[in-house]
Amino acid sequence: MANQTTPSARSQVSIWMQAVRAFSFTASMTPVLLGTMLTLSYPGDVAWQLFPLVIICSLLYHAGTNLISDYFDFKRGVDRNYTFGSSRVLVEGFLKPGQILAAAWILFGIATILGFILVAVRGLPMLILGGVGLLGGYLYTGRPIGYKYVALGDFLVFTLMGPLMVIGSYFALTGAYSNTVLFVSLPIGFLVAAILHANNLRDISHDAQAGVKTLANLIGHKGAKVEYFFLVSAAYLSVLIMILTKVVSPWSLLVFLSLPPALKNIKSIAASQPEKPEAIALIDVQTAQLHLLFGLLLTISIIVRAVTS
Repeated sequence: MANQTTPSARSQVSIWMQAVRAFSFTASMTPVLLGTMLTLSYPGDVAWQLFPLVIICSLLYHAGTNLISDYFDFKRGVDRNYTFGSSRVLVEGFLKPGQILAAAWILFGIATILGFILVAVRGLPMLILGGVGLLGGYLYTGRPIGYKYVALGDFLVFTLMGPLMVIGSYFALTGAYSNTVLFVSLPIGFLVAAILHANNLRDISHDAQAGVKTLANLIGHKGAKVEYFFLVSAAYLSVLIMILTKVVSPWSLLVFLSLPPALKNIKSIAASQPEKPEAIALIDVQTAQLHLLFGLLLTISIIVRAVTS
């Protein structure tokens, strides 16, 4: 992958937007939006004035996590000129590792300071939720754990960017917890885990060369295909179960409008071969697009139920 653009030919804004991978922010905004819209059915007062703060903190933590991931992946030799992951600002020389690390801590710091406003309003549970989010973002690749490198990424990303973000957004605005919110967060968790798993499935050989142990590495290419099928299918199946158990309304069948791109992604994964990762070079992006579409349709169904009930 030859570098076609010199650093001097790029604006700093465009380089930093590439570094934080702004295109990926839908993965954090979708659960926040879902959690927020679930408050429409909350019987008490909703602190809508806190919504911008929830959005800003979520974006800053996500951006900081992306930068930390780039830094440690580059340092460990996971990201190279011929690999597909990362923002590529380090491997292509647009920024230096020290700049990326410093920016990550600045973003984490700003988000934490702003988060204390939420803590002041909601108390200790909000501090715990925020602390788990911060640690989860840093320790994804950061020392001493780097759970991405020890096959824990799929499970923890499912938890952190599924239930934790949906429940956290709902709690920030209402100060309450609901089992319904937990259940509704599950399909979003399945699909955000599918984004990461799609990336890991594509990068099995490259990660193995770098000594990275992902779940896709451990179960092999065929097993990784099965896991991808499971994660995507589980999102739709969980919605059907929630409709049957009246956790959500039949309006949530709207999510099945996203089935065509889901089936297209499954077909691409099914046809993939470990020695030809370039054939599914964009499968993580395509899965992220599915996550966004599914999440928006689920959110719309929640809104319709709230305004019609």
